[in-house]
Amino acid sequence: MSGVVRVGAALARYVGVLSVVCVAFAASQALAAPTSIALMDCVLIDDNAAYNDAETNRIQQARLQMVSTALREQLRDSRRYDVADNGPAAGLIAQLGASQDLNACAGCARQVGRKLSVKQVGSCWVQKVSNLILNINLHVEDVASGETVFQRSVDIRGNTDLSWRRGATALVGLMVGGAAAGSPGSGAAAQ
Repeated sequence: MSGVVRVGAALARYVGVLSVVCVAFAASQALAAPTSIALMDCVLIDDNAAYNDAETNRIQQARLQMVSTALREQLRDSRRYDVADNGPAAGLIAQLGASQDLNACAGCARQVGRKLSVKQVGSCWVQKVSNLILNINLHVEDVASGETVFQRSVDIRGNTDLSWRRGATALVGLMVGGAAAGSPGSGAAAQ
């Protein structure tokens, strides 16, 4: 009988210690200050742009705005990120964008990040191979060092509002879930 009592006492101590560790971890996560981040508006790389009519272009521009907004809102809602308003950098963004593709410009996003006084800045682009095959990409870098802190691509199937929203949600899930830059499994599928 004393063996059972000893096992029960050891189990109770183990559960008690585990509970304290879990509470401490949860408290540390709750107290961690959110990381400040700016997200540039998503842009479209359309491999079939020559075949688009005006209505297709209008719809795709609306989807780009929808995805940009969804990424910002979902990161903000995660409480792990303090998402900056890009408004104070609108002039700089317009100036930089007037002479070059902001996603292809090395350092442009970091200039915007410095202007907004954030720790991280993200660039997003949607590549449309066809109406069936698209991917949404997010590259986040440290404003001070230029080091990539997150980079992922999410494949989506179908050129619809729903598929684009799901792609944005999948990217945020990967980012908030702590997927590190350069780690295995750099892509995900959202359908």
